[in-house]
Amino acid sequence: MRASQFAAETESAFRQFILGPDFPCLGAKAAFNSGAENVRVFEELGSAKTTDVLAEALSDFTTLAGRADYATFIAIFQKPRDTSELEFERLLWKQLRLLHARDADRSNWAQNVSSDPADPHFSFSFGGQALYVIGMHANSSRAARRFRWPTMIFNPHEQFERLRADGKWAHMRETIRHRDLQLQGSINPMLSDFGEQSEARQYSGRVVEDDWRAPFQAASSGKCPFAH
Repeated sequence: MRASQFAAETESAFRQFILGPDFPCLGAKAAFNSGAENVRVFEELGSAKTTDVLAEALSDFTTLAGRADYATFIAIFQKPRDTSELEFERLLWKQLRLLHARDADRSNWAQNVSSDPADPHFSFSFGGQALYVIGMHANSSRAARRFRWPTMIFNPHEQFERLRADGKWAHMRETIRHRDLQLQGSINPMLSDFGEQSEARQYSGRVVEDDWRAPFQAASSGKCPFAH
């Protein structure tokens, strides 16, 4: 199958997944319904070769993301297809470390969020913009995170802040959690509001241990980003 055909079929499959009646996240549905999604297909999650292309695409996205209410960047990877939750988590954080190393603004962490993944106000930063990361893969324990190909979704934090300022966030959050409860019979135990616990605990979708620490160290902290 040609690369262009594979990309088109993969993007179509992801669109169907998001717009399916059972998918709980209303923000993701709004992004696709308004044409604010940016879906790209890459070769391998956590590889240096892929990171060069991914970093360029993500840089373009962060430059233009503020123009849409529900802008989202979706990176789908062709491989590896069959990973455990622990292996996917390892690759997701490896990919974030590689992206951080390619970030021209890595020493200028996004304002209003922390660069310490243990801090309740942590958020990943790229291009000077805070981004909330969502991981998906075929063997996720959460149905809403279960997609055939490994996927990373990057959502600008400023969108959540706008929803809070407009008084829309609380209702949307509760609706999403209710839909997730209907889908799986339980609410994702990792979910928490920004400032309560580090959002790093939510990125991979795995239920992490109480003493879990993200394998990440930002250059802005004065330490090596590969310290872990």
